[in-house]
Amino acid sequence: MTDYFEVHARDGAARVGELRLESPRMTPALVDDVLEDGGSLWSQHRDLPDGDDSQLTVLPHRAFPGGTADEVAESFAVDYPDVEYPSVAVISSDHADDHSTDAYAVSDVQSVMGHGAALVSAVVAVREAIPADTALYFSGVTTPRNVATLAYAGVDLFDETAAVIKGTQGRYLTTDEAYFLEDIEELPCSCPACQKPREEFTREDCAEHNVNALRAELGIVRRRIRDGRLRDYIEGQARHDQWLTAAMRELDSQWGYLEERTPILRDAQISAASEDTLRRVEIQRYADRVTTRYRNRFKNPLVLVPCSAAKPYSESQSHRQFHDAIQWRAHLVSMTSPIGVVPQELETTYPAQHYDTVVTGRWSEDEKQFVSEVLGRYLERNADSYPYVVAHVPDEGYRDIVSRVEDGWDGDDLEITYTVPEGGHPTDDESLSNLSAALSGELKYSKREREHNTVRAIADYVLGDGAGDDLFADMQTTSRYPKIQVRDPEDTQLATMVPQYGTLSFTLEGAKRWVESDAPTKRVEIDGFVPHGSVLAPGVVDADDDIRVGDEVIVEGPKAFGVGRAEMFGREMTESTRGIACEIRHVEER
Repeated sequence: MTDYFEVHARDGAARVGELRLESPRMTPALVDDVLEDGGSLWSQHRDLPDGDDSQLTVLPHRAFPGGTADEVAESFAVDYPDVEYPSVAVISSDHADDHSTDAYAVSDVQSVMGHGAALVSAVVAVREAIPADTALYFSGVTTPRNVATLAYAGVDLFDETAAVIKGTQGRYLTTDEAYFLEDIEELPCSCPACQKPREEFTREDCAEHNVNALRAELGIVRRRIRDGRLRDYIEGQARHDQWLTAAMRELDSQWGYLEERTPILRDAQISAASEDTLRRVEIQRYADRVTTRYRNRFKNPLVLVPCSAAKPYSESQSHRQFHDAIQWRAHLVSMTSPIGVVPQELETTYPAQHYDTVVTGRWSEDEKQFVSEVLGRYLERNADSYPYVVAHVPDEGYRDIVSRVEDGWDGDDLEITYTVPEGGHPTDDESLSNLSAALSGELKYSKREREHNTVRAIADYVLGDGAGDDLFADMQTTSRYPKIQVRDPEDTQLATMVPQYGTLSFTLEGAKRWVESDAPTKRVEIDGFVPHGSVLAPGVVDADDDIRVGDEVIVEGPKAFGVGRAEMFGREMTESTRGIACEIRHVEER
């Protein structure tokens, strides 16, 4: 049971939490002063018996009874609430286990620093073995340059040891470099320690500066986590050290670990400033869902167009020109880096309208490869639903991508018509005239058809393949795109489209239909109470493993049925003893 640590904000594996001391500490944080009264953490441990090389400790020191490892942990957990400080289990990453403590310190952390794969393997092994609402502690290794990446990986607690030692050795630390003090002509910092004249600046002052720089960097990290933009920061910060870049990329390869912890929606914009953005969970998840869950329901031709800087695309000047030429006679799909392909029904769905990218007019090979793979998978799934394909794209990268898919196509004939002349632009009069002519004789689809297909496509994307037809085969829509309300034939409201995220918000009647349908459900089982406003983690009995932060969830218990939005991922709901598991929108008493 966790009594002294609670997570308040999440950004992937990184968290802002509260270490509940006499003066609460917001994490990621330094905890050296917590150790002052009790001495060194490492001298306070007691080995667990029966060959377990883990150790238990508290801050300050506390004795433990004998017995088996389970008996020690059980006794410790029962008696723990009387302790005035958080408890810490000192464990090896090779033998990580749950000891019912508030935090876990990794004893072999020194051996994994400097090696991206080893670091990620250690963090993932420990985090997967310990409860989700416990803190992970790295001691003796933290510097201003590496702390952001460590927090991004999932580490919560640090100390000043490395910063102080390097300072006393004459190493002046910044977020991008470690300088020899004798090589610095002027101090590039305005912290209190650096206010002295350079000739009076001692190694003790250097150690103080290093700690100040570390604390300042942790403040930036906490702000970035709260904003949901730590990854944007990491893509730049990790570049200052090759092994940190390797660690970031190794984390990207740990799909299960990061995907489980990454929300399906958020307010924060994704800054696509490097090719590492292509490997982000949000990008890969969108591409995967579009190519495995989305299914085209229009009977019209497909028109591939370039993306726009304005989001959603349909509100941009260029796309308005495309729509004027198409006149609802074709299904529009935008091609873009780093997203891949964006069907018009999903143009508001996170992250399709939540990214900004560097525009140079030139595509890298990685971008071409990624977008062509996504486009190829999209066409493999949907090509049979289109009578033909029109590529209304310029030469710069876009045409090369379409040509790669066309050249590598091994299915039935793929008929693609190019409507932008060589060297031309998609919004040129000639190009727009060619686009309109290519669709000559095609019938328009109605506003109603577009809205119905949008709702079904979002349901497929959010809930699973086929969910749109299972849930909304007989729906009616009111209001105007993108503020669509979904109703049944009796005019009972079932759901509302949320334009901010491009998702669906269910009513109670919609939730009941969801439960009764064949569409995949995401359920949170609660204890015998009627929730109002939110469900706290201690009230959760069970939750589906595939629930992600931001998911629409069914909340059921002996006394209540409701619907809301997840604030934790599924496993975290069942493991946590503190915090909000989900926010309730509608509930009824049983």
